[in-house]
This record gives sequence, structure tokens and C-alpha cells, in this order.
Amino acid sequence: MKSGKNIKKLTEEYDYIIVGAGSAGSALAYRMAQDNNKKVLLIEFGGKNNSLLIKMPAALSHPMNMKKYNWGYTASAEEALNGRSLNCPRGKGLGGSSSINGMIFVRGHPLDFDNWERKGAQGWSYSDVLPYFKKMENSDQITSKWRGKNGPIHVQKAKQKNILHKAFTDSAVEAGFELTDDYNGYKQEGLGAADMTIYRGQRWSAARAYLDRIDRKKNVKILTSCLVDKLLFTNNKCIGVIYIKNGKKYEVRCLKGVVLAAGAIGSPSILQRSGIGPLNLLKKLGIKPIVRLDGVGKNLQDHLELYFQVKCKLPVTLYKYTNIFSKSSIFLRWLFFKTGIGASNQFETLGFLKTDNKQAYPNLQYHFLPLAIKYDGSAPFRGHGFQFHIGTMRSKSRGFIEIIDTNPFSHPKIQFNYLSHPDDLQDFRNAIKISRKILRQPPFRKFLDEEINPGSELRTNAQLDNYIRSNVESAYHPCGSCKMGSEYDLETVVTPDCKVKGTQNLYCADSSIFPIITNGNLNAPSIMVGEKAVDHILNKSPLPKDNSIPFL
Repeated sequence: MKSGKNIKKLTEEYDYIIVGAGSAGSALAYRMAQDNNKKVLLIEFGGKNNSLLIKMPAALSHPMNMKKYNWGYTASAEEALNGRSLNCPRGKGLGGSSSINGMIFVRGHPLDFDNWERKGAQGWSYSDVLPYFKKMENSDQITSKWRGKNGPIHVQKAKQKNILHKAFTDSAVEAGFELTDDYNGYKQEGLGAADMTIYRGQRWSAARAYLDRIDRKKNVKILTSCLVDKLLFTNNKCIGVIYIKNGKKYEVRCLKGVVLAAGAIGSPSILQRSGIGPLNLLKKLGIKPIVRLDGVGKNLQDHLELYFQVKCKLPVTLYKYTNIFSKSSIFLRWLFFKTGIGASNQFETLGFLKTDNKQAYPNLQYHFLPLAIKYDGSAPFRGHGFQFHIGTMRSKSRGFIEIIDTNPFSHPKIQFNYLSHPDDLQDFRNAIKISRKILRQPPFRKFLDEEINPGSELRTNAQLDNYIRSNVESAYHPCGSCKMGSEYDLETVVTPDCKVKGTQNLYCADSSIFPIITNGNLNAPSIMVGEKAVDHILNKSPLPKDNSIPFL
């Protein structure tokens, strides 16, 4: 794929070009920067993301709704969701989605990573990835052997000051579930205080953690407001990229490799535009095939969740702070002191539970919020209420991503095929029944008023199924669209050393390479992928395995 007449060829060459400055890309750039012999270029479509709305944890819904910080993808209509199209927000700018997410830090369950290895991702078992989780982390759990103490990512445990958090955990215990001191440590299963990427009252994005540490006068250059169009090849060897800035195209070359870290939507789209993907799609769009890889864009996964909302009898929820005067006071306290309600994301209690004893490990995630409101901040219940965010963890449904043309500004077709497997509906039905069981326990009795959503009148499987189809929402955790696995697997896109199969000098390292979605929020495992990928790309010995045995 040769450069055209209207493309300006830059004379400066780099050892490596990283595409995307999100969770994984930021980690990649920082670790590569530590090797002063490597000259690195990091290319990002968005800007620097220094807004107070990004830095303030309690303001998390605002940047997610702003085009400046969000790519603004919309998934295709879903038959099993009664024809609804769900939003698919992805972070745009330094830090990527870590700059607009809910700041919940979840590594995933140990068996998630053991399953990765069983699926062909050799060297990515829990004992392999645990050292990288520790390396990246600066946890306030300083006495735990499971946690990192000196990494760039600051992680703090929630304070859980609102009385409803204790009511929730106590009721769950009464209902037969367990507590956990640290779901990122020895035992994920159970309920406990949330880990949050917040430091000194501010969002601690991947950009704050990694990119702010880079001395840009040395060996790393960061370009913002640059959209990568396609990859450049000599035969199957990747030699650079073409990007667009202010309407003009530029070509920049590298000596050792390009690393795609553009995320679960961006990475497969760039590959397909560059001639790497399903042959039928490339031919249909008139793209010259470089490598036929049928798995590019396939295996797309996400977490879905329901908002289970309840009226509260007592005025102890966050509803009292939703008026303009309280919001102003909260903002000013946060602005000057970085304390108070503004310094928390409010999702301060998490739970990982099993729907039944047939599950090898938890298949439900709970976020508890002492307010009845949508995740994006819209449509608050007009009164005191609280809610569970109930998410199923291991959907059997799979979707795909396909570009619709060769224009890099066109959004691809995003088809998740949500709830296309019947087991997914059953998991949600069971989750609603478990939630009602928890609410019936004595610790919730003095707070519990009527059920707002789904509504206590919905009881039969048919009623619950219709409610689920009409109301379930994305948890904004897309992944898996460039699956990592064995080179002999026809749907593998990325081999366990992070190389794009069938190419030279081309790598991919972000949430798109997850073979299977992990339990919980995806920011932490996405960063881990960036940390571990650096060692593969630079041909360094991986960190020694950590064979500590977790609770299983």
C-alpha cells in the first residue's frame, strides 16, 4: 500500500509507532520510553483531556456525553432487545476510555485468565498476568501480598460512608452470600468496598498515570488530534501509518513495528481499512487484501446490565444533593480541597455473586449506588431511592465489527447480537430474583419502599424477559474483536506474543485481543495487556510467574 501524491511524507523515522493513547497505549508508551534506545511515536485522535469535568470523579457522566471526549459510537439495532440501538461510548483523547469511565478497578477473576490460556493464549494464565497487575498498581492496601505498591496506577478503596452500603452488604449476607475483603486480591467472590482509580480526590486516568511521567524531550513524541487512516506495508511487513490532521494526510514510517492500541472498535477497523480482515469484506469494499484474517472484527463481546431501582423510605440517599445549590457546594469543595462527595464516583460497593452452584465462579456483578439514576446521569427518580446495577459476566452471545467504507471518519457497523443465546436471558432472570431476595432481608427493612424498576408486579418469566429486552443497557465493556489465541485457530488475529497473525512488525495490544471477556470492568485488564505486551514486543523475558493460589 503505497502513499499517494497528496500525502506528505515525514522524514523523521521512529522505532515504534503506537496507535491510540488509551488505557493500553499509555502503558505501552511509558514502558517503551523507559528504554532510551527506542524512539517512539504515540498517535491519538483526541486531545489532552485536562478538563475539570474529567478530573472530578463525581462528574463522570458529563464527559461521557460530550463529543470532545467520546467517539460517540452507536451499535446497530438488536433484534433481541426489541429493535433498540445502544450507545457504545469510547474515550477520545489522552487516556482514552480511562478518562471517561466510572473509575471502577477490577482485575478480573483468576479463572478468566486461566481460560484465556486454555483458549490458546499461552503465557496469559493468572500466574502469568498477576505480576503485571502488581507492577502497574499503587494500591492503598499496603499489607496485602496480592497488591502492587509502587506502580503508576493509584487505586484506593472506597470509604462507604453512606448507611445504605452497609444495609446492602448486611442484607446480602443474610440472603446467603459472602463478603470479601478485597475482590482484587485473594478472593473475588462476595461483596465489599470498591476499588477506584482515584488519587487525592481526582480521577487517575492512564494518561495521568503513565503519559504525565514521560519526558517528551527525550525519546517519545505524542501527537494529538491525528486520526490514523491505515497502515503501510511492504508485502506483509508493516512499515508505518498514514494519519490525518487538519484535513491533510501524512505518512510516517517506523523501523521495528506498529502497535495498534486503538481499542475494541478502532483496532479492527484500522486493520480492515488496511487490507487485513475477512476476504469477502475487503473485496466488497474494493480494498486490496494484504493478509486474509477472517477473525478481524469477530468475537465481539460486552457486558449488559440492568438498573434495579427502589424507593427509599428514609431521606438518606444522595437525592438530597441533586439540586443546583448542593451541586454547586459539592463542586466548590472539590475544586478547592479535593474532598467530599465530589471526590468519589459513588459506586462504592461491588459484589461478585453466583446465580447458582453450577457456576465455577461468579457470573454476576453488582454495583450499588445510593441514588436512583441512569449511569449517564439522565432521568433521575424524583425522590429518595437507591439501585443495584446488575451485570451478567459471561454472555455466550458474540457479535462483530465491520467497516462500511474506506473513509476513516465513518463509524463501523457494530453488531453485538445481545441476548442471542437463551442462557443470557436466564442469567438476568435469576439476577432479578436474587436482588429481590436481598431486598427482603431485615437490614433493608427500614429503608425499603416500593420497587421502581422492574416493578414488583413483574413475576413470570415472560414478563421478566420482556422487561429485560426493553431495559437492559450496555455496561460499556466492548472487547474481543481481534482475538488472541493459537496461530492454528482460524479466528485468531493476534498470537500470544501480541503479533498480528500473518504479518511482520505489526502488533496489537488492547481490549480487542481478549479471547473471553473478564469478570468486572475492563480498564484494569486493558492496562495489564499494555504492560505485558511491551515485554513481548521488545523481546524481553516476561516477569516470573506468581504461583500464589487464590480462592477458587
